[in-house]
Amino acid sequence: MSAPEIVPMFAVPFAFSQHEAPDPLNQALKNYLLEQEALGARNPRPLTQRNAALFETHFDLFRQPNPAVQELKRFCWDRMLAVIGQLNGYTLETLERLEIFNDAWAHVTRRGGYFSLHNHPNASWSGVYCVDPGQHDPDRPDSGTLSFLGPVTTSAMHFDAGNARIPPPFGSQMRNIKLEAGRLVLFPSWVLHEVKPYEGPGERITIAFNCWFNLPDAART
Repeated sequence: MSAPEIVPMFAVPFAFSQHEAPDPLNQALKNYLLEQEALGARNPRPLTQRNAALFETHFDLFRQPNPAVQELKRFCWDRMLAVIGQLNGYTLETLERLEIFNDAWAHVTRRGGYFSLHNHPNASWSGVYCVDPGQHDPDRPDSGTLSFLGPVTTSAMHFDAGNARIPPPFGSQMRNIKLEAGRLVLFPSWVLHEVKPYEGPGERITIAFNCWFNLPDAART
């Protein structure tokens, strides 16, 4: 008798990209963002729980004319459109007609800073780009970890020997990502996620964005 066939009936697409030469870009981004922090350009209406050790810019970052910001925007859009095209089966012609709307912002996090569990309503795709992962204390391996909650939350209603040791992708564990400089993570905006408290000297700096889209004449595509 053959073994039962195990099939992944549900899946969540994530995409990971690494900037090939991030150092000059990241240094320019860091200089700009620390300047914005010094000017007090803090988001006046935060939407998610955080503490004073985390500085958040306004949500219009990708609309700023700073050259480094615009270079990063082009990199993120290029990577995101590649993912959308692959998943949706869009041609290059279709992708060129896709209208992108966005909010984008930055976080400068110092010791003890965190960001609580949340997702991003009214958007289809979100991304996080790492400018500087910071320097983590040796005894704090989870410092600044970007953690995603498995979407099938009801799978955790009961644990016993029949399901307690199932590994990813079928297990219900959190998915934890240690960001590196130049790393871009793209994910569906509905996925719940959080940032563990940053424990280390200096700053942990990331740039995040939400996107929603319109395809003119979509009915004829």
